[in-house]
Amino acid sequence: MNDKIKLDEYEEKIENEILNFTSLSKEEKSKIENIIDKENEKKSISLRLRKYDLEKLKERAQQEGIPYQTLLSSLIHKFITDQLIDKKSILKTIQLLKEGNMG
Repeated sequence: MNDKIKLDEYEEKIENEILNFTSLSKEEKSKIENIIDKENEKKSISLRLRKYDLEKLKERAQQEGIPYQTLLSSLIHKFITDQLIDKKSILKTIQLLKEGNMG
């Protein structure tokens, strides 16, 4: 290992366990792939949106270069996994922090 690179505890554990690596059998690999496939399985739903909201969603999707259904799915996923960030809230927090440091 290169002594110049400082690894955290998790990285060190990976580095130490790499020597114990063994390949999976085809059966084990297939079981894992089936679990992943089930987790990623998509389900069609019907959803009613306000006309204005749908138009704006389609506009934003077009700006991003993706289908609007993909954008909507991404937004829902980010929301339920606490990855959706409100830009206005972040900017307000930064402003409050700046004001706090100046006072």
